[in-house]
Amino acid sequence: MKKEMELYIHIPFCVRKCAYCDFLSFTADEQMQRDYVQALQKELDYYGEKYKDRVVSTIFVGGGTPSWLSETAMVAIFDTVYRNFSVSDHAEISIECNPGTVSDRKFAAYKSAGINRLSIGLQSAHDEELKLLGRIHTFDQFLKTYDMARHHGFSNINVDLMSSLPGQTARYFLDSLKKVVRLKPEHISAYSLIIEEGTPFYKIYHEDVQRRENGMQTTLLPSEEEEDLTTKLTRVFLQEEGYHWYEISNFAKPGKECRHNIGYWKRAEYLGVGLGAASLLDNVRYSNTTDIYQYLKNPGQEAPGEPLSRTAQMEEFMFLGLRMVDGFQRTEFSDAFGIEIEGIYGEVLHSLQKDGLLEKKEGRIRLTEKGIDVSNYALAQFLKSEG
Repeated sequence: MKKEMELYIHIPFCVRKCAYCDFLSFTADEQMQRDYVQALQKELDYYGEKYKDRVVSTIFVGGGTPSWLSETAMVAIFDTVYRNFSVSDHAEISIECNPGTVSDRKFAAYKSAGINRLSIGLQSAHDEELKLLGRIHTFDQFLKTYDMARHHGFSNINVDLMSSLPGQTARYFLDSLKKVVRLKPEHISAYSLIIEEGTPFYKIYHEDVQRRENGMQTTLLPSEEEEDLTTKLTRVFLQEEGYHWYEISNFAKPGKECRHNIGYWKRAEYLGVGLGAASLLDNVRYSNTTDIYQYLKNPGQEAPGEPLSRTAQMEEFMFLGLRMVDGFQRTEFSDAFGIEIEGIYGEVLHSLQKDGLLEKKEGRIRLTEKGIDVSNYALAQFLKSEG
């Protein structure tokens, strides 16, 4: 039986960089896009030969804005994938797309390429918030995109929403949620805005972030109390509407959880291709160059891998596995590492349990809702020094 792996394909191009975005993405002319697709195909050829003994269980095309590429380019990429890799008949195949960058022809091409899951970047149902974020679309354009996707037979759609925007109240975000839920998407990702260094938002709001972190009143961003209220209202509302809360920021109709992302959280093996893409194979982590010209010159030039120590593997197991609302079976840890979890993390587990941040129940270990609310703190407790 062939070993499974996931495949991630990075498309770094976008129409315009959003004000909050620190992802590896940028604008590019048609020539660079053509050159990039050709380089991507060469890299897929290289790894297809190297990993021909594996079965690809999920594919995720992310970015950037993958839907900005022409339908011809996307079909060429998938033709190369199918030519080189053994893709499971039941593979989940996702692509990120943004309103304003898709068309009937593109959706038809996606369908013919075997794509069966869409992730649509909405972020807000309010046009003034979309403008603030630097998005290129309106809510009406999103609605047209969504209808078009349904018309083409896509029955597994995720919608991205972003909360805790400057000046936003919990009730105003809930209005966005309600407008999206009326459409009955199969999956909703509801993330809080994070002000990342190096972005235009950082220049404007970093002082407010520091004020909030120090318990002081904010002037532009929502207060910590407002953020907490937004989080709680989101969870309650979406669960009442039949969405399974299965990861810190992700909700799905039963059976529609994102298999690709669950693979990351469960430390499944994955191959990343494209600019800056990361891979985890045989407990060795690889990362592609982030220099576009170097990538175009030497696609598939394998970077030296970084073997993960046993301690690093355990740490990843804990802080990825505990992102899942249901946590993990304690036997999964002992099966992976040949030792009971208490033998490594007994004190940490006891301390978090005593503080009401973690619970052990029916053979599972998971964070409580209180623990999820302070997940950065809780998960950091599992980081051990290598000394």
